[in-house]
Amino acid sequence: MPFREFAEAISRNLGVPTASIAPEDAASHFGFLGMFAAADNPASSALTRERLGWVPTHPGLIADLDDGRYFATRG
Repeated sequence: MPFREFAEAISRNLGVPTASIAPEDAASHFGFLGMFAAADNPASSALTRERLGWVPTHPGLIADLDDGRYFATRG
């Protein structure tokens, strides 16, 4: 999943704007977290599914974030 989709889901749930940032600018924008924001780390569950017969049953990351539980106001 592109980092942009993850950022947009958080932005949408917090009601704050997003902005496109070039990978080379991530370090100055995000500080020490920039290396994580700029990293291109494709991953797949295909091998796990194949070897262990795993079939995910829960929502994906974006659907889970959009469920709203992570952004509920504590009072």
